[in-house]
Amino acid sequence: MSNIAIQVDQLSKEYRIGSGQKNYDTLGEQVTDLIKSPFRRAGNLLRGQATGAAELDETIWALKDISFSIKRGEAVGIIGRNGAGKSTLLKILSRITDPSSGQAIIHGRVGSLLEVGTGFHPELTGRENVFLNGAILGMRKHEIARKFDEIVAFAEIEQFIDTPVKHYSSGMYVRLAFSVAAHLEPEVLLVDEVLAVGDLAFQRKCLGKMDDVTHEGRTVLFVSHNMALIQTLCQRGVFLQDGQVAADGTVNEAVDAYLKTLEQTEAQDLAQRTDRQGKGEIKLVKVDISNGRNKNGATLVAGGPARFVFHLNDLTPDAAMVITFANHLGQRVAVFKSYVTGPEDSFAPGEGPQFICEFDELLLRPGRYFINVFVRGRGERQDSIEAASFFDVEDGHLQGRPIHFNRNVSVIMPHRWTLPLKL
Repeated sequence: MSNIAIQVDQLSKEYRIGSGQKNYDTLGEQVTDLIKSPFRRAGNLLRGQATGAAELDETIWALKDISFSIKRGEAVGIIGRNGAGKSTLLKILSRITDPSSGQAIIHGRVGSLLEVGTGFHPELTGRENVFLNGAILGMRKHEIARKFDEIVAFAEIEQFIDTPVKHYSSGMYVRLAFSVAAHLEPEVLLVDEVLAVGDLAFQRKCLGKMDDVTHEGRTVLFVSHNMALIQTLCQRGVFLQDGQVAADGTVNEAVDAYLKTLEQTEAQDLAQRTDRQGKGEIKLVKVDISNGRNKNGATLVAGGPARFVFHLNDLTPDAAMVITFANHLGQRVAVFKSYVTGPEDSFAPGEGPQFICEFDELLLRPGRYFINVFVRGRGERQDSIEAASFFDVEDGHLQGRPIHFNRNVSVIMPHRWTLPLKL
C-alpha cells in the first residue's frame, strides 16, 4: 500500500469574475460577443470601470499549477494571506468544486469541515444528517450507530438532535459538523477556519480532538490564520501565495516565509492592496498611529498612551470594525470590537469616515506587532485585510514599574506584590 494520502499534480483553478455567465440564443451571438469582448474591456478601462489586470481579463487564477504530496498520518497546515487559494484547495480536495486543470488524488475516506452547514441537508434532523454524512463517507449503518452516542455527546446538542438543522444556530451547526467529521473515522480530515465559530470552551475541545486524530495516524489538512495554532497542531506547513506554493517544509519554515511576506506589505499603499476579502463597498484606505501626544509614527511605548485612526472610503449607519493585534510570530494577542460598547465611547464627525481606537495605557510588551482589520456594513463583510499596519512598542513604564523587551510574552498587566519582610 502506498504511503501517500494526498497527491496534487499541476492543480489549477480559474474563476470568471466581473460579470455573470452569459446565455446565448444563437451561435452568431456567441461569436459576436467574443469579437466585441476586447473592445468592451478597453472601454471599461478608459471609463475607469476596470481596476486591474484581473478585471480586464475577466478571469482570475485561484490556484496555478501547484504540486505536492502528503503522507499518511501527516498533519499539515495550509497558510497564506486572504485570496491565496487556501479554501479553494480544500474545496477541490473535498470534491465540492472541480479543478480547471491538473488533478488531486486522495487515498481513503475524506471528512471535511469547510464552512457552516457544509454537507448538511437543512430539512433533515441532526440525527438524520449524522447517518447521511456517514453514508457519504462509505460507512455502514451499524458503524455509524456505534459512534452515534459519542458524536452527540461531544457536540453537546442532545436535546436538539431530532430537530431539523435549518433551525440550528451557527454554533450548533459547527458543533455537530465537527463532531461528525472527527468521529466517523475518515482517513483524511480537512478543516478550514470554521473552528473560529463557537464558544472558547468548545474550540479547546475541538483542538484537543484534532490533536487526538493526528496521533491516531490519520491525515489532517488544517487552514488557519492563527500561526500559533498551526505550529501547535501541525508538523509541516504549505504556504500559498497568489495561488502558488511559495514554501513547503517544516511548519516553522512555512510560518517564517508567510510572516516575511506580511512585512513586505508595509511599503504598499493600503488603498491599492488587493489581498483583501469582502464586498468592497466600504474599504480601509489608511491607518494613522500615534502615541497620544500628537506625535505621529509607528513607535509606541509600553504602558503609555496610543491612538489608532482607521480611515475608510465610505460609511454606512451600521458600519462596525474589529481590529486584532498580532505579535511578531503572527499570534493574536488582543481583539477590539467597535460594537462592544463601553461608557467612555463617543461619537464624533472627525475628518471624513473613520474609526478611532484609543488606549490610555498600552498593555503590550516591547516588540513588533501588526494589525488585522475587519469591516462590516449593511449586514455583510465589507473589507477584511491582514497586516493593514505595523507598529513597534519600545521599553516603557506601567504604573511606575519598568517594562522591558521579552520575546516570549506579549501582554503586560498592572499589578502589585506583597513581599515578605526582610529578616
